[in-house]
Amino acid sequence: MRILITNDDGINAPGLKTLEAIAAEVAGPEGEVWVVAPAFEQSGVAHKISYTHPMMIAKMGERRYAAEGSPADCVLAGLHDVMNGNPPDLVLSGVNRGNNSGENALYSGTLGGAMEAALQGLPAIALSQYLGPENRMLDDHFEAAAVHGADVVRGLLEAGFEDSSDHYRLFYNVNFPPCRAEAVKGRRITAQGFRPDTRFSVEPHMAPSGRRFLWIKGSNQHRASAPGTDVHANLEGYISITPMRADLTAHDMLASLKDHLE
Repeated sequence: MRILITNDDGINAPGLKTLEAIAAEVAGPEGEVWVVAPAFEQSGVAHKISYTHPMMIAKMGERRYAAEGSPADCVLAGLHDVMNGNPPDLVLSGVNRGNNSGENALYSGTLGGAMEAALQGLPAIALSQYLGPENRMLDDHFEAAAVHGADVVRGLLEAGFEDSSDHYRLFYNVNFPPCRAEAVKGRRITAQGFRPDTRFSVEPHMAPSGRRFLWIKGSNQHRASAPGTDVHANLEGYISITPMRADLTAHDMLASLKDHLE
C-alpha cells in the first residue's frame, strides 16, 4: 500500500511523526509512505487553497516534501506533482495537536487535507488527538493515537470507502480521547457534535511598539455535546469516528423552504 500523509501543524510537528509511524504500520514492509506537509504551521485554515499565488515546494528527504501552503495545497501537490501519475491508495491527515470534534471540524486544516483528498477521489482519514489534564503532561501527548491509530485505520479500510460519481465522496474524522492509551474504552461511531455557547473570539494586546493587535481566542474544549456525538464520546474516553462529506446543504430544510418560497 502507498500512503500519502499531511497535517496542519507543519512538517516538524510531533504529531506528524506519530502519523508516519501509523502509516508505516498500515502500509507494511512492502509499502510506501510519502509525506507532503506544510513548511509552517497552518492550523485553522480549513479547506483553504492557494488559488491566487504560487507555493514553493522543497524535497526534505526520501519521499518527504515541505510545501509553503495549506494542507489542501499539500494534498494537491502530492497528487499532481510529487506522486504525479502514480497516486496513493490512501491519504491520512494529522495527527493534529488538539481535537477536531464539534465546531472545530469547520476550522480544521487537518480535515481540509482529508476533504481535498476525498474531492480528488481518494480514500481519506483525518486524525486528531484531544488534549486534557490526563494526557497534556505526558511525555508523549499523542500516546493514545500512537497505540490505537493503526488499528482504527485498518478498521476503516475494512469498512470501506464508497466510490460514487453522483455525490461527494465519504471521508472520516477520527478523534482520540484526552487520556492515556491504556484508558481508552473503545470506539464510537458518532455525529459531529455541537458544544453550546462554544465559539472563538478575539483578545486585544498592545505590542511594545505601541501597536494594537488581536489574538484569536479559543473556548472551553471540555464542554460536552449531546450523546452520540464526537465531543461526548471523546470526553467519555472513546475514540470517535465520524463519517463526513463535503456537502454543506441543510437537507432538513429543503422541503419547508420549498413550501414557503417556490
